Amino acid sequence: MSSPSPTAPLPLRPHPSSLSLRAQVLLWAAQRASAAVLAICVLVHLITIIYAVRNGLTAAEILSRTTGNTGWAIFYGVFVVSVAVHAPIGLRNVLAETIEWRGRSLDIAMLVLGIAIAIWGARAVYAVVVG
Repeated sequence: MSSPSPTAPLPLRPHPSSLSLRAQVLLWAAQRASAAVLAICVLVHLITIIYAVRNGLTAAEILSRTTGNTGWAIFYGVFVVSVAVHAPIGLRNVLAETIEWRGRSLDIAMLVLGIAIAIWGARAVYAVVVG
């Protein structure tokens, strides 16, 4: 029996997962889409911080501009949803690769994490926009 040539591709052995291939593809797409949204949100957030610092705005002045502002509520709401989608998917992959935690328990833990991030983020948006 001959050994495979050094340039021959190795057969892929997918890690066992409790998710179907379709679900895994959807998670991949969700993480990539949320990354694109996060890139824009982080850029706008950093520009806003730089503007506030350069103009010497106090926390009270910043809150006076965000309170009741629907635009900031929508922006930060989208930011929170993007983080709540992106972070658990990425952490799920890291945990599966590093400590080989797989299966339904990992999926449930990451779902709970995503929900917790969404709740905490929504509370922060509420505090900044409603007061």
